[in-house]
Amino acid sequence: MPNVVIDFLEGRTIEQKREMAKRVTNAIAETLNCKPEAVQIIMHEISKDQIANGGILRSDKE
Repeated sequence: MPNVVIDFLEGRTIEQKREMAKRVTNAIAETLNCKPEAVQIIMHEISKDQIANGGILRSDKE
């Protein structure tokens, strides 16, 4: 069973997450020649105060 973990900033709509899950599943199933039902996707939504680039919190850059 292919497992995929995707980390992204919070704020995406449920529709965006559904579409991403559908497209990623289809790409993996086609590439690895497995059933879409075998593909598991775990999404981690991360708040902007939990990510830093260059020592600066993402939330401080806005």
